[in-house]
Amino acid sequence: MQPANSLIEYGPRRIIITVTAVVCALLEIIDTTIVNVALNDMRGNLGATLNEISWVITAYSLANVIVVPMTSWLSQQFGRRNYFAASIIIFTVCSFLCGNAHNIWELVVFRFIQGMGGGALLVTSQTIITESWPKEKRAMAQAIYTLGVIVGPTLGPPLGGYIVDNFSWPFIFYINIPVGIVATLLTLQYVRSPKYEEKRPASQVDWWGIGLLTAGVASLQFVLEKGQEDDWFSSKLIIALTVVAVLGILLFIWRELEYKYPIVELRVLKNGNLRIGVMLSFIMGLGLFGSTFVIPLYTQSLLGWTAQQSGMLQLPSTLFVAVMMPVVAVLIQRGIPQKYLIAIGMSIFFVYSYLSYGILTPHTSSGDFFWILIIRGLGLGLLSVPVSTMSLSTLKGQEIGQGAAFSGMMRQLGGSFGVALISTFVSRQTQVHRNTLISHISASDPAVQQRISMLAAGFHSRGADSLTARQTAYAVLDGSVTTQATLLSYMDVFLWVGIMFLIFVPVVLLFIKNAKNKVSLADAAH
Repeated sequence: MQPANSLIEYGPRRIIITVTAVVCALLEIIDTTIVNVALNDMRGNLGATLNEISWVITAYSLANVIVVPMTSWLSQQFGRRNYFAASIIIFTVCSFLCGNAHNIWELVVFRFIQGMGGGALLVTSQTIITESWPKEKRAMAQAIYTLGVIVGPTLGPPLGGYIVDNFSWPFIFYINIPVGIVATLLTLQYVRSPKYEEKRPASQVDWWGIGLLTAGVASLQFVLEKGQEDDWFSSKLIIALTVVAVLGILLFIWRELEYKYPIVELRVLKNGNLRIGVMLSFIMGLGLFGSTFVIPLYTQSLLGWTAQQSGMLQLPSTLFVAVMMPVVAVLIQRGIPQKYLIAIGMSIFFVYSYLSYGILTPHTSSGDFFWILIIRGLGLGLLSVPVSTMSLSTLKGQEIGQGAAFSGMMRQLGGSFGVALISTFVSRQTQVHRNTLISHISASDPAVQQRISMLAAGFHSRGADSLTARQTAYAVLDGSVTTQATLLSYMDVFLWVGIMFLIFVPVVLLFIKNAKNKVSLADAAH
């Protein structure tokens, strides 16, 4: 017989709560990528510059990364059901306001507020789902939640491309409205809040912690989002914000360790499994969002694909992840140690990266990618659920909510680091490869002269005069060198991401401890 204060649900109630929470998590993650394909339409419609329109993405990410670590405390202050419902309402209302924005800065402000509501949905959804399922089935609950996390970034681009092609950009926001309304009503009707300790009075609220967290993490996120665009430390703003980020985070850590009522309980990181789990969440964020970012970049910039074609390329891999999730959950329930599943998943992700490194050419087809992306899906399927459950496996009570918040924040920051590092690496490595390739091309080389003569003859036959034909031939050769240099830099990205995953395999095997008892998330105060 279950305790009176148990949050475990059965039958239709559990199904309704699980579907509601997964859909909310999915909406939040889709909104991080769905706008990417609509930026050009927004830019033209709102009369914005390229730099201004990029703030539509940056504002959302900034709000996300600020709110996620505070979700445990906010849930405690307002009650989980009320906080979750309020977050959905904020997200939904701001979706309407984003679609109705009259200028770029209105849109940026509404996107920031939308991100404040959306950031809470991820971590809170995870806890709601997990606590609604019995202990023996919680690996399956994690699988259901993680499926939304994996599917979201992949669904965004093709869905956004379809909406923009067939309707107009405001509808990428309007589609959230009916879903948000239904989710709010279901949350108020079915989701229950656990018994929290008493809400702290305003005098005990960690206002300094909130301020330092906001300044430090928001500055870091801004640097990661805008660093490459502003050429990193050649920009005074980037230098200033880097200093703010470092000082803010260091002072925040000191404050939370010293203050009696911290907004984020950092002492929970004394747990070894959580420390490794947070690290792996960061690496997974880097790998997942990084590969989700680099494949469309490669296919669109070098192969000339549309955003919708690039997004559709990754759908089979995502569907395979969906197939893998329940399989992995069953393996965990049958007692297979999670660290072995994680190690195998990381090794498979290395294989995916190495195979991708080998197939990239200026003419790679979608068929060449198919099985390689299926391998990626297998790796992610073996990684995602075990990392989520392992991170929390040796935590108890209120520690679990804090652990979930840390994991969510580090996954978000991992994605931001991944995109920033890959953007910078591709830009700089392209120049390195270009210089190397040019050093092997000599104007006196007969093969080079023959190539130039053939190209010039072709342009001359189309009506160009001799001088123009030869100049165009040199420009084409220069473009070919740049294309090859860019291709080599993409190959390097896949290789280094794969090596990074491979390096962590022994770390996982050596440092992850198996939990003696299955964790009960029903006691979490998150």
